[in-house]
Amino acid sequence: MSRRLDVQAEWHRVSPKYVLVVLVSSLVSGVVAGAIAAVIWLIMQVSWGWLLLVAVGIVTVVTLIVAPRRARSIGYALRDDDLLFRRGIMFQRFVAVPYGRMQLIDITRGPVGRALGLADLKFVTAAASTAVAIPGLPEADAGELRDRLVELAESRRAGL
Repeated sequence: MSRRLDVQAEWHRVSPKYVLVVLVSSLVSGVVAGAIAAVIWLIMQVSWGWLLLVAVGIVTVVTLIVAPRRARSIGYALRDDDLLFRRGIMFQRFVAVPYGRMQLIDITRGPVGRALGLADLKFVTAAASTAVAIPGLPEADAGELRDRLVELAESRRAGL
């Protein structure tokens, strides 16, 4: 008998300011990719370069339209034995990270996030494929959550 992951929990969302971080990141990526496409088309004189520039423009616009919804889809829940993380719109991803398996909890801040007072909380576990990061947390909340998770992780490891 297989047990399904119970995703009915009290979900915490990332800060609404995180939408701005995602928009700026998407815009910067689009501008860089557009500049590369323009160089290919105008300087290297590749005949299909204009198609690449149009494609980059379309992808950037779609990304900017979808970015706010994508940022709002991110959430986490603290359960009895693990932290449950979710993200994604079309392809939803749910990851349960047992407290006893957390080896390192890291706070990082990018330049836009730092300007908005936001931080990312990253988890390292024994499994290389976990790669869980909760982005867009207010700095104070990220520090409190890190401290709480470290305490939970230490108490769960002691019981192993």
